[in-house]
Amino acid sequence: MAKEIILVPDLGGAETVDVIELGLSPGDVIAVEDAILVLESDKATMDVPSSHAGTLIKYLVAEGDTVKVGDPIAEIDLNLANLEAEPEELNEAEIADTSHEHEHEHENHDEVIKAEQMEDTLRRSENLEGPEIASSITSSDQTNNLSLTDLSDSDGVYAGPAVRMLARELGVSLKKITGRGPKGRILKDDVNDYVKSALNSSSAATGHSIPNMPDIDFSQFGAVEIVKMSKIQKITSSNMQRSWLNVPHVTQFDETDITDLDAFRKSLKSQAEARGVRITPVAFLLKAIGIALKDNPEFNRSLMNDGENFVQKNYYHIGLAVDAPKGLMVPVIRDVNDKGLWEIAEDVGRVAGLARDGKLKPSDMQGGCFTLSSLGAIGGNGFTPIVNSPELGILGVSNAKIQPVWDGAEFRPRLMLPLTLSYDHRLINGGSAGRFLTQINRLLSDIRLMSL
Repeated sequence: MAKEIILVPDLGGAETVDVIELGLSPGDVIAVEDAILVLESDKATMDVPSSHAGTLIKYLVAEGDTVKVGDPIAEIDLNLANLEAEPEELNEAEIADTSHEHEHEHENHDEVIKAEQMEDTLRRSENLEGPEIASSITSSDQTNNLSLTDLSDSDGVYAGPAVRMLARELGVSLKKITGRGPKGRILKDDVNDYVKSALNSSSAATGHSIPNMPDIDFSQFGAVEIVKMSKIQKITSSNMQRSWLNVPHVTQFDETDITDLDAFRKSLKSQAEARGVRITPVAFLLKAIGIALKDNPEFNRSLMNDGENFVQKNYYHIGLAVDAPKGLMVPVIRDVNDKGLWEIAEDVGRVAGLARDGKLKPSDMQGGCFTLSSLGAIGGNGFTPIVNSPELGILGVSNAKIQPVWDGAEFRPRLMLPLTLSYDHRLINGGSAGRFLTQINRLLSDIRLMSL
């Protein structure tokens, strides 16, 4: 076995350089001028070409090593020295002699040489005679569904040997990829991103992803105008879509008797005016949710992206959906369990005012454990709110109405409040949700329990 040591060539004035990439493996076949490895100086990176053709036996350096001119970097076997021959030195007769079975497939000399650079072909060609190499070429073409033209299409691009090998394995033409490395160098990430993009496009075309809604020219039906969405509207739209697509929603319904709560709230009117505070059922709802979160800790969690762990929160911050002029906003009322009804009512008035005036800061809308969405007197008998992920639940409240309720002896008029609980079924089951909603119902029906 004839061997040859490949040395570091002239570095253009640089005394030492670092080895940053070893792109080949022992057994890989190398043609003359094929890149062996990549070096990097303070000013630039450079491919080190092979001065001989053959099979790589081993590298004599490792990634991260520092080398200089004349240092040995690789050892190759020259048994496949015929690869050094220029394409024009081969004639049709010689190619035909290698395999009569495939003489019509390999009449183009240049394409044969290019094909021999394919990874699968080269790895199987060590110590083989011509007929076996030709057969291997044909097999490789069938396996990878990659034409000879595709292979030659990667010539003349700025990429290291590892990147070229990756492209060959994936059947990608490097000329179709935009390099994002220094001076337009194609990196491994560029190849992977290109393949991912192509797969996603293919998936969409075959209907395996969610199809986009068609664009409709509404002007054909009448007068229209195009209105740009506000930033808040776009953020809300994106968040809601993401949550709806990723969270397996379950929604449970209930209604609670708030007759006594409402009477008590109205009795506080003079005190509220003296404090300069407007006390609404929202303050009572927030207080009840805070207590229920503490007593039902499974609702005060967030699922981690690894799908194997969750975060258990030991604080009780509740988001409040506000219908603001610029769009839906969800400021957060913090430490609800540490506050009384007056403090909560003050916080509600403050954040609602900031939302209406468009003065909420990003920090005012972060850190929520749970969300309350109250339509109040707007109307409706109920709705199914979307979980504000990464939270696990949201309580929807509609318009309270007087209804006849049987007390065991007769029907009595009672003020009934519709409740809707949506939750993430990945961490919350129906039993837990039922207990959570039942406790909120009980707290609102008898506000004395909130002080216990």
